Amino acid sequence: MKFRRRTLIRIMSYGVTILAILMIRNMSLMRENRAKQTFITNSYVRALEDLTAAADSINSTLEKQLYAGTSEQQMVLANKLFNEATNAKLAMSRLPVSELHLENTYKFLSQVGNYARASAEINDNTKEPDAEYYNNLKQLHKYAGVLADNLWKLEKEISGGEASFEELSDNYTNIDIPELSKSFSDYEESFNSYPRLIYDGPFSDHIMEKKPEMTKHATAVTRKKALERAASALGISSNELTVIFDREGNLPAWVFSDEKGTVSCAVTQLGGFVSYFIKSRQPETEVLSSSEAVDKASQYLKEIGYSDMKVTYFEKMNNIMTVNFAYTVDEIVCYTDLIKVTVALDDGEILGLETDGYVTNHTRRQFPDKTMSVAACKKMLSPYLKCVSSGKALIPTEGGKEAYCYEFKCKSDEGRNVLVYFNVRTGKEEQILILLENENGTLTI
Repeated sequence: MKFRRRTLIRIMSYGVTILAILMIRNMSLMRENRAKQTFITNSYVRALEDLTAAADSINSTLEKQLYAGTSEQQMVLANKLFNEATNAKLAMSRLPVSELHLENTYKFLSQVGNYARASAEINDNTKEPDAEYYNNLKQLHKYAGVLADNLWKLEKEISGGEASFEELSDNYTNIDIPELSKSFSDYEESFNSYPRLIYDGPFSDHIMEKKPEMTKHATAVTRKKALERAASALGISSNELTVIFDREGNLPAWVFSDEKGTVSCAVTQLGGFVSYFIKSRQPETEVLSSSEAVDKASQYLKEIGYSDMKVTYFEKMNNIMTVNFAYTVDEIVCYTDLIKVTVALDDGEILGLETDGYVTNHTRRQFPDKTMSVAACKKMLSPYLKCVSSGKALIPTEGGKEAYCYEFKCKSDEGRNVLVYFNVRTGKEEQILILLENENGTLTI
């Protein structure tokens, strides 16, 4: 009996110990979950604050443009506006965009900066901003005001506890938060009627309205197949994704997301091409060099089947690098066939992909044999420019057309890097771009 009693006591002692261990482990897991939840919530709140501040700045800059009477000042403000719109899009990428359906807002932010810069460039040639330009600015300013006002209201609701991101980070599909979604969708719907903008830019309406070349004769893919391609592009299991909504327009697609809304990916219904994907993770540090990040982006494109892509420009901001690639054929750089890859500078993770320019424009082309000589076009360069190198390029023009050109990389007397494009068939000076280069990347004006 004594032995049995001792055994019983030992068993009870072991049981208490195991129970204590389980309780401690459970408390530890609870603390970890709370910490994770807090981190996600704080990330969303910071992103919303950044988006709100950027939208407010956009609104103020547009108002200043209405009061600027010279083309010189218009250009200064236009470049400022472009950077503010870029900041707003970066902040938006850190929000659960798939749940909030922000395609129109993203398009608005993209167009508002590009349109202002393109129009300011035109005005710089005419030396006189015209009535249409001011009218468009007035309309853009009106909608920017709607955007800023609604974002400030939403941020106030979150600060006051009337709305919260916490539910979003738990489970999108099971929790309904009409106040938060409505706050976004109200102004999202109001952006359907802002002015149709025509200009030579990557987000121009006339380019976005073009019938995509790669889906013209493509066969339809099943939703299951599209889901598999989205998962492959994101590097996750297809079980982690679910369809959120069908995107309509010239490039119909299924848009997928995970339960927590941390990723969003669109796959075209014809051909099954990955149109874009966004991961909302915000890197906290910058570890990789620019060349290392470019290598990561280049390798990723090869892995998903895009070859003959040349790095053109890149831009770094908030520990993220966006690398622009253009398709090349017979040493001709096709700036129409663009792909953008976003890389995290802490560990090289691919956080974003955008292929709409490539899917819309990529096709087999016949380039003319009879052309003007590169020497003849070079003679037409401004005496204030020194040619550094030359090549051939395909560039977009107004109306969704393309121009086959000689591309001259030049240096101005003041040290500016300038790109000049001459049509190889007609000798027409099609376009001039001034490069703004620094350690964070390259922009063009």
